[in-house]
Amino acid sequence: MTADPEIRMRADARRNRDQIIAAAREMFVARGADAPMEEIARTAGVGVGTLYRRFPDRESLIRAVAKESFTQVLQDARAARAEEPTGWDALKRLIARSRQLQVSFLLAWNSTWVQGILQADPEIGEIRNKLMVEISHMVTTAQAEGTMRTDIGTGDMAVLLLLILRQLPVADALGPFAAERTVAIMLDGLRATANGGLPGHPITVEALRWPGRA
Repeated sequence: MTADPEIRMRADARRNRDQIIAAAREMFVARGADAPMEEIARTAGVGVGTLYRRFPDRESLIRAVAKESFTQVLQDARAARAEEPTGWDALKRLIARSRQLQVSFLLAWNSTWVQGILQADPEIGEIRNKLMVEISHMVTTAQAEGTMRTDIGTGDMAVLLLLILRQLPVADALGPFAAERTVAIMLDGLRATANGGLPGHPITVEALRWPGRA
């Protein structure tokens, strides 16, 4: 007995879409959001025509990658908060999932053109806001526990993540543990036992210009 042709077609369409998004995610991180669509299709193992049937233009593909990446990070953040015993452990676990974070943060600040695309999508803005709420909870919980320094804000955390994630490809080229060492150094500087005061005031989420925020 053979499967229903319509079911097979839907499954094939879904698989093609997933392969395209996965390939675009890799290409956007490696080469930016202007990576050639033809190379994305080739990496995904589909024809250019199939890519354009699923995503008629580059903007629709950027939105799809951003939504999937932000959604996955949001799910990871919620799971970390629910399953880890402390706010510090939850934050460490989230940062360890740095590959999805890398896509989300780099797309968010890739260029003013990309920011404009993402700002125009209310769904992306809503997901982003929910993610920042989760990160804010982790930060304030860790500070209340006495494990994280109290002179930083959630905005500081977002900026640190952006700076680290921008450099991950460079760190990867230096050896298998370079990226992990970089993240460990950042985390050590966030501990409550870290020495030295910081200039200025903590950066808040409101101070950031995120996709979805006017």
